[in-house]
Amino acid sequence: MKLSHALPLATLAVAVSAAAHAQEITVATVNNNDMVIMQSLTDEFEQAHPGISVNWVVLEENVLRQRLTTDIATGGGQFDVMTIGTYEAPIWAERGWLVPLDDLADDYQVDDLLRPVREGLSYDGTLHALPFYGESSMLYYRTDLFEEHGIEMPEQPTWDQAYEWASQIHDPDNRVYGICLRGKPGWGENMAFVSTLVNTYGGRWFDEEWAPEINSPEWQEAISFYVDLLGNYGPPGASSNGFNENLAHFAGGRCGMWVDATSAAGRLFDPSESDVADVLGFSQAPVAETPKGSHWLWSWSLAIPASSEEPDAAEQFITWATSQAYIELVGETQGWTSVPPGTRTSTYEDERYIEAAPFASFVLEAMQNADPTDSTAKPVPYTGVQFVGIPEFQAIGTQVGQSIAAALTGQMPVEQALESAQRSAERAMRQAGYYD
Repeated sequence: MKLSHALPLATLAVAVSAAAHAQEITVATVNNNDMVIMQSLTDEFEQAHPGISVNWVVLEENVLRQRLTTDIATGGGQFDVMTIGTYEAPIWAERGWLVPLDDLADDYQVDDLLRPVREGLSYDGTLHALPFYGESSMLYYRTDLFEEHGIEMPEQPTWDQAYEWASQIHDPDNRVYGICLRGKPGWGENMAFVSTLVNTYGGRWFDEEWAPEINSPEWQEAISFYVDLLGNYGPPGASSNGFNENLAHFAGGRCGMWVDATSAAGRLFDPSESDVADVLGFSQAPVAETPKGSHWLWSWSLAIPASSEEPDAAEQFITWATSQAYIELVGETQGWTSVPPGTRTSTYEDERYIEAAPFASFVLEAMQNADPTDSTAKPVPYTGVQFVGIPEFQAIGTQVGQSIAAALTGQMPVEQALESAQRSAERAMRQAGYYD
């Protein structure tokens, strides 16, 4: 009798032991297409790592940033993996909020990560996040509409030219709008684009003594142009459109032009995702007075908060999701235009990707040429193209974004919106001790 019960008891003991050692991690990420693909491949990770299960929290960009900032600043410990960007990584690392990634396995091939991306995610020479995908910005346009109106795209378009082209191809009666640009308020939404526009008009966020310059003539000219352009030739409700909304508009054929992230190129070139795949053109982001800071540098990346209770399991996940093997997996299962761009040199040396993605070399060049240390015509005390690398910028940028959205909807004139933004920025910088 005892012998007949031995096997079930042993089996039960093994099951209990396995359950006791099972690791559960929670991944917080943004609802962009590349992350949706990552979530869909959860089974692949769990099969390769049978002791780890993954829970997902997928949020809209502004909401994600708010949730993650609150959690990490308070040591809340809700998440084991956080999707953060080039802005947060060094700031949070300096505060000791992120687990340093200084002992990765040799087969991860850290040196294969693109240098500008790797440097942007490091603090004191040590990586504190791994890039899931990287991006700069560029101009997308519909070649059929340009041909119809006899427009030839130059190697380096200007904003004055973009305005003229938008006026020609704008056809609201047929739900085709001259241009789509970000209007949704947020330091990483409308201000990501607006900052590059201000840069190329010769403006800057702060002077060399950290005094805000948001009400400067350069800002006035840039924002007046932006409000006029979108007001006349943008889609209805432009102030509600961020990256994902404009991507849907352009992919559906409703925008003649769109200036935004290079990471959208793969989806727009995919005929199963885009109605304009066969008429898609691309060029450099437009410039006004100077080319400096006309296109941004960004990386959505995976980091481990110091408050995680499962840092080892979290590291296994982020190294899997940012590896050469993951890029291969996505290419084979989702198609090569769907692989996460802008992270690894090897991706841009892979003939399968080069053949599927005619934009590959263009994107790589844009990312390598974006310089966060030299993005403005006048000297500045900060690093960053479309953001300022200081902790206070998140709040300041969001406040300014709300003021500019108010100007876009006509709630207040541009001059009033910028004066309001200037006052709030001055107050924040004084309180933070940047100047008296």
